[in-house]
Amino acid sequence: MRALIVLALAASAVGCTRWSMDHHLNNAYRAYDRGDCQRVMLELSQVDRTSRARPFVHPEVSLLRGQCLERQKLFVDAAQTYEYMIRAYPGNEYAYRAQARLQTLEKLGHYRGAEAAVANPVQTPPWR
Repeated sequence: MRALIVLALAASAVGCTRWSMDHHLNNAYRAYDRGDCQRVMLELSQVDRTSRARPFVHPEVSLLRGQCLERQKLFVDAAQTYEYMIRAYPGNEYAYRAQARLQTLEKLGHYRGAEAAVANPVQTPPWR
């Protein structure tokens, strides 16, 4: 009887974790629809904490995080998030979406692809 109770509690804990992760992800999407990116980031961090054993949700979380960074006009951070997704999850649907977001950012002039930064040091005359 005790074993049955322990198994039931363990099964319910797993279900609660899954429900909690889905709940926070749904809240993140609702906050994104309202334009509340601070709330989105909070909900996504809670999803990250509850989904460590479920890596299949990480690409979706990363894409939503990148979209929120774009909405906050943090284009470099968003682009780096998308690049991470493409490297970490190359065959995933969300990686294709991230690639599309990078192309959109490039067309809008907010992203320059793999182009290296050019340093232009200032030429100053010597002190003496």
